[in-house]
Amino acid sequence: MTATAPPLPETRDWTGPVMVLIGGVSIGFAPIGLRLGLGELGPQAIAFWRYAFALPFLLALVFLIERRVPRRPNRFVILAGTLFTLDMALWHWGLTLTTVSNATFIVNLGNVLVGFGAWYFLKQRPKPLWFAAAAIAVIGAAALSLGGASDGKADIRGDLLAFGAAIMVSGYMLASNIARRSLGAIETIFWLTVVETCIAGLIVAASGESFWPQTLAGFRAPFSLALIAQIGGQAMIVAGLGRTSPALAGLLVLVQPVVAAAVSWRLFDEPLLYPQVAGCALILFAVWLAQRGRRPQVAVD
Repeated sequence: MTATAPPLPETRDWTGPVMVLIGGVSIGFAPIGLRLGLGELGPQAIAFWRYAFALPFLLALVFLIERRVPRRPNRFVILAGTLFTLDMALWHWGLTLTTVSNATFIVNLGNVLVGFGAWYFLKQRPKPLWFAAAAIAVIGAAALSLGGASDGKADIRGDLLAFGAAIMVSGYMLASNIARRSLGAIETIFWLTVVETCIAGLIVAASGESFWPQTLAGFRAPFSLALIAQIGGQAMIVAGLGRTSPALAGLLVLVQPVVAAAVSWRLFDEPLLYPQVAGCALILFAVWLAQRGRRPQVAVD
């Protein structure tokens, strides 16, 4: 009789959710870095250099942690990297056609759609408490994004682009979760970044933006984004997805706009109005509520 290996133990530890939450906080600095870098580079070029600068660091981490060359990527890594790059491109494009508040709110809906996508495609039905948390998060995101002063004229074309970005980000979270089932965290983020660099380069070429800033100082913002948003943010989220359900991860990363709003308040002297403060509080409450109802996850290293 052939002995079978025991199943991997289920865990309710905080490792995965905390990693996703830290990643969400780090990603919250992405719009700040984008804003600081727009003086010398276009938005698509900033995204390209964010990925490109992160690649050598991620490759070094693969050799340091795994002590070997990266294994071949699976198709879900390629799909996730493609969806993430298109998400960034559509969101940046949408920002030029509609209000920042509209675009931000619509894109944040993609993080809520992750739970429904996991239910439909992966047959992972969230617990009832998740639905309550998701509803609270949507209300909070609306208050945070739409509660400030008007920042332009809304345009249905920009709103549709932002909705397309929301679909892309939900697909990215689902595909990354599946990719992590057969690849380690650091290998997954390395291959994601390779795909993102290639596709972002094509987008820059198609958009007509310049790849090069006017001065070397123009590389400062994308280099900072590579360290903070790509390695410290996206890498932590992907690593945490091995121990966190997509539904919970989608709500945890909603901490992004809260961080962005808080940093903008301090850095750019943009005061938060009462509806925005209430929105931040509701999002944080939704994040807390969602993890209360999480299911045990099989740990994936």
